[in-house]
Amino acid sequence: MVTGLLVTLIGITFWGIDFAFIPIPWSLLIMVIILWIYVKYFSGSWPQNNNAEFRKNNFRKIKLPGRVWKLGLTGAILFIVIFQSGFVVTFRLIQFPEQEFKSQYKILETLPRALAWLTVLVGSLVAGICEETGFRGYMQVPIEKRYGPYWGIFITSLFFFLLHLNKTWAPLITIHIFFASILLGLLAYYTRSLLPGMLGHTIIDVFNFSYWWSSLAGNFAWKTIRITGLDAHFIFWSLILMISIILFFFTIGKLKSLRNAII
Repeated sequence: MVTGLLVTLIGITFWGIDFAFIPIPWSLLIMVIILWIYVKYFSGSWPQNNNAEFRKNNFRKIKLPGRVWKLGLTGAILFIVIFQSGFVVTFRLIQFPEQEFKSQYKILETLPRALAWLTVLVGSLVAGICEETGFRGYMQVPIEKRYGPYWGIFITSLFFFLLHLNKTWAPLITIHIFFASILLGLLAYYTRSLLPGMLGHTIIDVFNFSYWWSSLAGNFAWKTIRITGLDAHFIFWSLILMISIILFFFTIGKLKSLRNAII
């Protein structure tokens, strides 16, 4: 568990230091290079020494069959839809706390638009790659082997949730954070790969950074249904949420039946 936290924090800490002390766009270029080195090392690709196999196993580095890739990508897309539709439904039930959500990311509003989007992309890659490597890889894999997959996913999700409590928005979406980690844990276990989760996690954070945590992509201006009443917008997104959850677990079921074929 400690190793998983350290692996996650290494990448996030580099991003924080780089972003704080090196001006944009150079900090973004440097971080992309750091991420490349990070993946090479923690995936066991380099250096090829005594613990390379250990790193490959914890990174879930395998060659995925084509059908598993397709189902894994389907699961990643459904994860994105679940998370974003969940936000919409939540903030039609309760008032969207814009100040709490956007207070930590005001710097994005001060950057030229192109640089702001590049910053969002790199920041999302950092979260998607480093958190999936640390949590769904280096933390979840050893717990899976010792206690089984469901304990591995549950314990990892607790730590994932706790790591995010320093964010001003975290107390308002505790269920979302924990549930998102459960879904990513299932996706990692049943595909035996971190790649679909990395993709889904990265795209989720692009949405979050640009829309929910800043105003780059617009603002959520819908009032709660307590004010508007039960309207078509709320019904539509509620149906999208329910259908996408059902389809996600259907996809996981398909992956489960194929898991033994993954080498």
